[in-house]
Amino acid sequence: MALTLSRREVMQMAAAAFVPSQSGARPAFVKVDPASIRALVFDTFGTVVDWRSGVAEAVAALATKKGYTVDAPKFADAWRAGYAPSMNRVRTGELPWTKLDDLHRMTLDKILVDFNITGLSEHEKCDLAYAWHRLKGWPDAVSGLTRLKKKFTIAPLSNGNIGLMTDMAKFAGLPWDCILGAELVRHYKPDKEVYLSAAEFLGLKVGEVMMVAAHLGDLRAAKAVGVPTAFVPRPLEFGPGRTGDTTPDESVDVFASDFNDLAMQLGA
Repeated sequence: MALTLSRREVMQMAAAAFVPSQSGARPAFVKVDPASIRALVFDTFGTVVDWRSGVAEAVAALATKKGYTVDAPKFADAWRAGYAPSMNRVRTGELPWTKLDDLHRMTLDKILVDFNITGLSEHEKCDLAYAWHRLKGWPDAVSGLTRLKKKFTIAPLSNGNIGLMTDMAKFAGLPWDCILGAELVRHYKPDKEVYLSAAEFLGLKVGEVMMVAAHLGDLRAAKAVGVPTAFVPRPLEFGPGRTGDTTPDESVDVFASDFNDLAMQLGA
């Protein structure tokens, strides 16, 4: 029988994994010198913001307005499931460079058919596609980022396009110093060009820019090109009973329970 833990219990278990060193100066799971890090770049969907709840709320609101019956969380999951395949169409050359907003819209048009939802105006479809611009941060996101910003340059390193990321930052109050990511280099993660671009745009060495993510695949790709990494798991990203990555592997240099814990471990 599967064991379902509350959010508080998961966070308590994660926090318990950090055992201070004998000096008490630094938790044990820090494999890089924080003094060597000058900037932090963040995966955003799932790591910084709760995409599933935000998209489901937008779907549910539209369904109520139109009198539809729809499983909003299932719709959100189906939309997210189209994320990687749509980017892969760009990566393989099937599509020319296409920003994420347009890929989201292409996926939306397909799943509206799959869910037998008809009768939406073009304006309603566009507004629903922009639900990805209106996502709330995890409870620790703004406070943790604000704390980290005092010591480091902070920026998203997302597959989201610049307009999307800018709107999201304004909506959720995310205190980025700048916007980095896929659109600037016309590659989608996990292509190496995205990870290497952060140091280039910031005028730093690759080893001075730390990638922060809740997804080990993201961190493995970053680590493969010499980018130091921080793992902040988000066990509720995919909803109750569907846990994502929770245990660090060899690609992880810092393991934190949330952004405030990350700030503490990095001395911010």
